[in-house]
Amino acid sequence: MVDLMLVREVVPMAFGIGAMGVAGWVFTTWLRVKNGYPLEDGWGGAVYPKTNDETVERVKLLGAENAQLRAEMGAVKDRLATIERIVTDSSYRLDREIDTLRGPAN
Repeated sequence: MVDLMLVREVVPMAFGIGAMGVAGWVFTTWLRVKNGYPLEDGWGGAVYPKTNDETVERVKLLGAENAQLRAEMGAVKDRLATIERIVTDSSYRLDREIDTLRGPAN
């Protein structure tokens, strides 16, 4: 009688604990994959995805595009600094005020 009650209470609890352990493992594995961390093999060593020629070529192309965009962004920043300097220049401001006082162009 006691053994049957023990089995009725312990077995569902053991299955619940096991299910929670598996769910936790799946969740942590999903988080690692999502955030780019390497997975682990049976011995705890890191397992990285295999790279093929297409992946290497794509990384090279993305690197070149990134360098081009950085150079373009630098040029845009330089142009913006020049425009800011012109607009904040006191003579430019004075010319605009004089033009405003003259009225609309005929």
